Amino acid sequence: MTELWLDQVRWNSDGLVPAIAQDHLSGKVLMVAWMNREALALTVQENRAIYWSRSRQKLWRKGEESGHVQQLHDIRLDCDDDVILLSVEQLGGIACHTGRQHCFFKTLRDGEWVAVEPVLKDPHTIYDK
Repeated sequence: MTELWLDQVRWNSDGLVPAIAQDHLSGKVLMVAWMNREALALTVQENRAIYWSRSRQKLWRKGEESGHVQQLHDIRLDCDDDVILLSVEQLGGIACHTGRQHCFFKTLRDGEWVAVEPVLKDPHTIYDK
């Protein structure tokens, strides 16, 4: 496969593009992360979500530490060519490092952000092995 499809992506000035991970069955948005060219190419090649960690400045294979891998079902590029949408199966049912199903667990109530989604697994048991 040629890499011309990667050239169509409008990368930001840091060489990144936002990537939205969405549950392939429910359509629920699980998380948002960043991808560089290598991460996007490897995601397609390995059929699993691979992101670029801005804090660690390295590739991040989702689930490499937690076991909560995102298996790729479909990949889309938005109309402006600057956002990736991944349709994934979230293995283990936890996408968020807080131990929740997804990262959007806070809602605005009376001027405060309130957690409204349960922790499914203590994050210390996921990452402090």
